[in-house]
Amino acid sequence: MSGARDVESGVGSSGGRKNVPSIGVLALQGDVREHVRMLQEAGATATTVRRPAELDAVDALIIPGGESTTIWKLADTFDLLEPLRLRIKSGMPAYGSCAGMIMLADRIEDGIAGQQTFGGIDMVVRRNAFGRQVDSFEADLDFAGEPVHAIFIRAPWVESVGSGVTVLGRAEPGDRIVAVRQGSLLATSFHPELTGDTRVHRYFVDMVVSTVRD
Repeated sequence: MSGARDVESGVGSSGGRKNVPSIGVLALQGDVREHVRMLQEAGATATTVRRPAELDAVDALIIPGGESTTIWKLADTFDLLEPLRLRIKSGMPAYGSCAGMIMLADRIEDGIAGQQTFGGIDMVVRRNAFGRQVDSFEADLDFAGEPVHAIFIRAPWVESVGSGVTVLGRAEPGDRIVAVRQGSLLATSFHPELTGDTRVHRYFVDMVVSTVRD
């Protein structure tokens, strides 16, 4: 019960101090609680975001894994689609894992008819590129110079990136791009929230702190 209260109230390991960022987790579908816990362990104040007013109250946002088509449709239903696009366009830091990576892509392959994203990263992402649920796998890889253990579940990969995008990680088979950054936006096709390793979340928190200070 105490964990549930922490998720809803936004009480993290920072204890509510003002010198740490407030990072929301888009709570429409996916690994919401897992991301909240990892943010707390990484030193941020974490809260859930379901409505435009809640989005306005945070410094940054995580878009969790799940189903990209469901996230898109629910964001539209909850009147978050355009507000999210505007916040991202205006420079709000955002991190997308798995389906969240798809939602941050400017262009997608193998999407359903009419599928929309929040956009922001100049890349082409292929949905379910590594295969179906039964093809899920784990792998050790380099993320921004740090070794991490990555979990891939019906994961996308990045087909191509624009000149302003930095590739932070690749995975086999095929040396596929699985982690990227463009300015204040970060995306991975794997799920660091499921491993207990906070390095990816700490990387994002550092990004947010730098952006907020600037």
